[in-house]
Amino acid sequence: MIGGQGVSDAILLYCRPGFEKECASDIVQQAALLGVHGYVRAIKDAGHIRFVVADGGAALQDHLRFSDLIFARQLIHQIGEIDNLPAHDRLSPIMAMIDQSGLRFSDVFMETADTNDAKSLSVLLRKFKVPLRRALEKKDLLGNEHLPRLHVFFESGTEVVLGFSNPRNASPWPMGIPRLKFPAGAPSRSTLKLDEAFQFFLAHPDEALVPGMTAVDLGAAPGGWTYQLVRRHIRTVAVDNGPMDSRLLDSGIVQHARADGFRYRPLKPVDWLVCDMVEQPHRVAALVADWLAEGACREAIFNLKLPMKKRYDCVTECRSIIEERLAKADRRVVIAFKQLYHDRQEITGYATRGRS
Repeated sequence: MIGGQGVSDAILLYCRPGFEKECASDIVQQAALLGVHGYVRAIKDAGHIRFVVADGGAALQDHLRFSDLIFARQLIHQIGEIDNLPAHDRLSPIMAMIDQSGLRFSDVFMETADTNDAKSLSVLLRKFKVPLRRALEKKDLLGNEHLPRLHVFFESGTEVVLGFSNPRNASPWPMGIPRLKFPAGAPSRSTLKLDEAFQFFLAHPDEALVPGMTAVDLGAAPGGWTYQLVRRHIRTVAVDNGPMDSRLLDSGIVQHARADGFRYRPLKPVDWLVCDMVEQPHRVAALVADWLAEGACREAIFNLKLPMKKRYDCVTECRSIIEERLAKADRRVVIAFKQLYHDRQEITGYATRGRS
């Protein structure tokens, strides 16, 4: 069956497999705040969900912000679904649905869920991308970078969802996954989490991470996060009772403080606080809130290790801890959370008091 003409009242969201429930809670909450009601279609460990709108769908297109969705890797407005795609001619029904939508696009993303089962479709996607792009170009359906992007999401070889995303309100990466290379000089793979956080949360990383700035890395050992600061020539105090990678200490801009991360404070305010301590999320949230409330740092990136149950509730509680502490201190701080690709059973938080 091929969906109806135009754009359907459904949102397709990619997420980390196993976090479909949290992703569903996310979109239901954000939709309700916009006065939109609907229901979720989800399968455990599928790596994606759909939110089907009952009423008020236009508000989602106009006002739903990708940055407000914590567990979604991508925000796609669905055009339609095809559940009996013929193997001998996949192109014709897909182009027919695109024609019905009346839309033009800036680019096309060929995608699957981020699951082991979906990896078997990678060859199909590579082979299909070229003829699809040629067909779009032939009909003049690919234009400038300000147009929406087309997403062709293969659930299987015969099941496809078509949708579009706003380049200014979505992840810039296919499947919402950045292609980061592990640096040879980094002491641990956790370095990719901070690298991705910088790219995701900072509109202009080169302006926010300037050589000569100062930072504190709580729970630094062996130095995966400190590495990202050092490579940007930021003077860093690495706080941890464990050993640090000697190459970072040899850089000349890292001071190793063997201290309790919950008790340490810098002698004077720093530009950046980063924290990847394996601790209770509520304790880390309170710690970061204290740093911001006391003016000990201007910006912070931190990880919250989530429990196995009631993970969405945990995130809500941690946000409240930070907001309430800052309200008492009369500090104006922007806070954002996202489960990044390189996160696992955790989310990454970003807080800023703004830059002058």
